[in-house]
Amino acid sequence: MSTYWAEHAWLPDGVAAAVTIEVDGAAIRAVTRDTERSGTVLPGLTIPGFANAHSHAFHRALRGRTQHDRGTFWTWRERMYAVAERLDPDSYYRLARGVYAEMVLAGYTSVGEFHYLHHARGGVRYADPNAMSAALAAAAEDAGIRLTLLDTCYLAGGFGVDPDERQRRFSDGDAHAWAERAAAFTPRQELVRTGVAAHSVRAVPAAALPVVAAAAGGRPVHVHLSEQPAENADCLAAHGRTPTALLAEAGLLSPDAVAVHATHLTDADIGLLAQSRTRACFCPTTERDLGDGIGPARALADAGVGLCLGTDSHAVIDAFEEWRALELGERLAARARGRFTPAELYRAATDHASIGWPEAGRIAPGAAADLVTVDLDSIRTAGTAPAAALFAATASDVRSVLVAGRPVVADRRHLRVDHPETVLREEIEALCRP
Repeated sequence: MSTYWAEHAWLPDGVAAAVTIEVDGAAIRAVTRDTERSGTVLPGLTIPGFANAHSHAFHRALRGRTQHDRGTFWTWRERMYAVAERLDPDSYYRLARGVYAEMVLAGYTSVGEFHYLHHARGGVRYADPNAMSAALAAAAEDAGIRLTLLDTCYLAGGFGVDPDERQRRFSDGDAHAWAERAAAFTPRQELVRTGVAAHSVRAVPAAALPVVAAAAGGRPVHVHLSEQPAENADCLAAHGRTPTALLAEAGLLSPDAVAVHATHLTDADIGLLAQSRTRACFCPTTERDLGDGIGPARALADAGVGLCLGTDSHAVIDAFEEWRALELGERLAARARGRFTPAELYRAATDHASIGWPEAGRIAPGAAADLVTVDLDSIRTAGTAPAAALFAATASDVRSVLVAGRPVVADRRHLRVDHPETVLREEIEALCRP
């Protein structure tokens, strides 16, 4: 049993002062307001940690390396393939360990890893066909973050196009072979769970989509959806319907499903997502980095579609920036302020259920003991009201992090990974060396 006293805490009904939080093992046992200081003092604003609903860990190696000249999403993708070519289970473990440590330092306590880098060059299977999955699970355990490994089906290089040499690393050949391999991965780590994903309607033929839906079995199932206008145009040409309509026909939309990006949707698409209770995951810092566009977040929310947030390519790993960008992108598109209430943004930023951790995301008895404390006295947050501080804070303002009742960050220092910045620099320089 551990006792924490939060100067301010974001409880299910809003921010409260002088809150005592009793933790028993990995769960919160009791929460009491207006108490005297006792136990471990958490100065600042304590929240239940952010959920990173969409991650490609190896994309972190591209940060600051694709900005030297003009380009498109497709030229960025070429550099992404080059990085992927150099990874193996050992190097992926080292890189992902650094990436996940950076996430925890930024206030994330869970991550959904959209994992499609499965095999060795040319699609040759490792001796352990799930060696890359195991590397990610080990990296998350060592970095102290909850992980949902979303094993991703990736079978085609486009509509009616076979995967090229570089994409064969992602493919299992057919959907049933993918499902069999994915089902064989049973992580040993306490804080690792599994789900599935279809990469996109470009990369998973229509006939294979029901296989992915069936493989979910009540677990999270994610899919990239309408990220690029070209995807919509190609899908209409190939199938005479939008990607959303194609997913609906395949049975892939459901309360367990998350449509990632959902940037270029029709009104009918929004209706299908709402009717099926599918969530939409926005990744604002990546979407603006790639020039993808501003998705219809307010329209989705008004239709009843739940929103969540991810860092995707990790152009930025800062939960506060994603939170702000959801609102600020809407302001730019609508040319009006106050598009979301703080409570709506908070729900989107802490939606751990979107990646299969329904017990996380709130400070309440019985909930997961995940606590992130934000400094209210930094140069950025000084003078802000606690309830609005998340609009001013950055990742640098995370003072401490507790995951499943265990301290992972203290005094802004990661307790499990020494100098994660050095880990990242060394691994990325090795991957990008000519």
